[in-house]
Amino acid sequence: MNMCPTKQKHRSSGGRASKSGEHTTTKTTNATTGMEWKSEAIHGGSLRHVDLHTGTNGWASPPGDLFSLRSKQYLTKRIKSPAGEYLLSPVGMDWLKSTAKLDNVLARPDNRVFHALRKAQALGRSLKSFILAVNLQVPGKDHHSAVFYFAAEEPIPAGSLLYRFVNGDDSFRNQRFKIVNRIVKGPWIVKKAVGNYSACLLGKALTCNYHRAPNYLEIDVDIGSSAIASAILHLALGYVTSVTIDMGFVVEAQAEEELPERLLGAVRVCQMEMSSATVVDAPHAPAMARGLSFAKVNHRQSGDYDDDGENGNI
Repeated sequence: MNMCPTKQKHRSSGGRASKSGEHTTTKTTNATTGMEWKSEAIHGGSLRHVDLHTGTNGWASPPGDLFSLRSKQYLTKRIKSPAGEYLLSPVGMDWLKSTAKLDNVLARPDNRVFHALRKAQALGRSLKSFILAVNLQVPGKDHHSAVFYFAAEEPIPAGSLLYRFVNGDDSFRNQRFKIVNRIVKGPWIVKKAVGNYSACLLGKALTCNYHRAPNYLEIDVDIGSSAIASAILHLALGYVTSVTIDMGFVVEAQAEEELPERLLGAVRVCQMEMSSATVVDAPHAPAMARGLSFAKVNHRQSGDYDDDGENGNI
């Protein structure tokens, strides 16, 4: 769910250049060899992979063109354009429940997505695969995590914006990690609180912890780090079975050579039921077995805006 309420933004038209300096996984030559572990990851969670238009209590992959991102002409003309294809392939979603906050879930021995990749690699397959996971940590009496997984089958091109994000420091990541949301279906009160279409620099609005290993980057977003964000989210969760929301993840482009913006990946969460969560054991110690980077950054709670006026209130 979105924790960054905003006024609905215009969705401008404009040409989007094809050159991005990034990497589109769906066009790699190793797509076939990665299908088996990806299929296991996509279909193995407690939250089902469902039809984009009719599915309930599950997740789906919305078309990238439903999201409006910064175009090649954005810095001079403030034009946005449809996002197009994802840079990474969606490989699953987990809805988890525990008695304590779940950090670095990819390092857990019971993580099913990383386990599927390890099995494939033990057979000599998908040896170049890389996973990017976004873990939205929901505070409460019981802690929940909504974890979204995306993958590349080929190395991310050196020098690209995505490469710099994956391999950069946490300060750079916090300045660039952005979520874009659109409410597909939901009651008026949720649309009013969340906004029909919004964008937020999560790394500036909330505490984000980054866990980097040779074959993954996990971003843990601590919604409980903001009382306002937590209140908005819990309001939305009260209506969760009637809400369908699209969430896209972006490395924000801030220079002309980084444009146009591209979606890392996106997910549609369709009228989810809280009871669908998989119960997992609480970690006995900070889960940093494979993590190479860990940072906490605390930020103001009055709101962060990007330079086109998108509301980053939390």
